[in-house]
Amino acid sequence: MEHLKVIKIGGNVIDNPEALDAFLKKFATIPGVKILVHGGGAIASRMLKSMGIEPVMIEGRRVTDAATLDVVTAVYAGLINKNIVATLQKYGCNAAGLSGADCNAIVSRKRPAKPVDYGFVGDVDKVNAASFEIFLAAGITPVVCAINHDGQGTLLNTNADTVASSVAVAMSSLYDTELVICFEKNGVLYDKDDDNSVIPQIDKPLFEQLKSEGKVNAGMLPKLKNAFDAIDAGVGKVVIKNSNNITDDNGTTIV
Repeated sequence: MEHLKVIKIGGNVIDNPEALDAFLKKFATIPGVKILVHGGGAIASRMLKSMGIEPVMIEGRRVTDAATLDVVTAVYAGLINKNIVATLQKYGCNAAGLSGADCNAIVSRKRPAKPVDYGFVGDVDKVNAASFEIFLAAGITPVVCAINHDGQGTLLNTNADTVASSVAVAMSSLYDTELVICFEKNGVLYDKDDDNSVIPQIDKPLFEQLKSEGKVNAGMLPKLKNAFDAIDAGVGKVVIKNSNNITDDNGTTIV
């Protein structure tokens, strides 16, 4: 079975043009088929504040009212997505930018308003692997943002780590799939202020221990939850690592 890498980039890397360019240059050199999923929360938050809208986050997830949805759609599916695609073209990687609505690639359902009303936030219902396979078979790398749709004409904001995990799970029926979650840290850290305190491997008991001890910050919780969900659903390997290390074996492996 052919190997596929589903790589998610986010955190402050997206917000740093030099770091993003360096990452994409390395990404373009990765052989074989690959899919890139991206976030962009820092840029979206800055844009919201410039418009007088205060961003609201609960457990690392963005509360998305109607005004916020307009902004994050413009930022994720437009500004960030097309800049990434243009940069990949510069480095010889033929890419196509997608939201979940494009080619009906990802269908989500609006999250229930209880116990927390997140607004126009979606939970993934279905990833259409065949839609991605059309691009991969043509030698085109899909670049996927975190905006999906509900099949009824409504766009929904979905956590980018969840999107990456869901895509990896769906593609594991066609490929030997590896999920790589990249950001500005060297992996999952014992001490968030010490970049060298990387935890090389995390299983579920250690994850629960780290949570109970308060050693996992809010932004890392969705990443780890999605990583374990992916492993449970058949993804062969999940790694959380620094975007600078995309072509080496450093980082935290989830088992």
